[in-house]
Amino acid sequence: MGWKAAQKLIHHWKILRGDNVMIIRGKDRGETGTIKRVIRSQNRVIVEGKNLVKKHIKQGQGHEGGIFTVEAPLHVSNVQIVDPVTNQPCKVGIRYQEDGSKVRVSRGIGASGSIIPRPELLKIRATPRPTIAGPKDTPMELVLEKTFDAKTGKGGSEVLWSLLQKIFLCFFVGFSTNSL
Repeated sequence: MGWKAAQKLIHHWKILRGDNVMIIRGKDRGETGTIKRVIRSQNRVIVEGKNLVKKHIKQGQGHEGGIFTVEAPLHVSNVQIVDPVTNQPCKVGIRYQEDGSKVRVSRGIGASGSIIPRPELLKIRATPRPTIAGPKDTPMELVLEKTFDAKTGKGGSEVLWSLLQKIFLCFFVGFSTNSL
């Protein structure tokens, strides 16, 4: 990608994976679908079941060849989010609620101004967070240890030095809860 094309990349995306959109230009004009994938490096989105093209794939090791129908990416300017109240395409604005949370709202001609909910698909993590401490994680005993006393002002360098000695002992000698 050249520098001219890189200047035209969208920096603040308002369309997310899982949004319900309407195609406003192209051969599938007027049809609605769900965004399957967002390709930010090309300003393109793939809408589920829309913009189908035939792709000729050569046979190779482990897969069959032939002519397949695949979903081609659409430029982001050719789709608009569907207003949840009016079911018409609309622009997307950002508003802050009273509690300080940022929400997307529908705006434009004929838009209801209602809140566009964040897709449920994004709330599910692809890889769950680990719950078991790994070998490079700091032990909970060292994390919860008090290193500074605000009343006496004692702490700082001497407490940090003893904490560093304990950490080195854990990694070089081998960690055991009795050594702490």
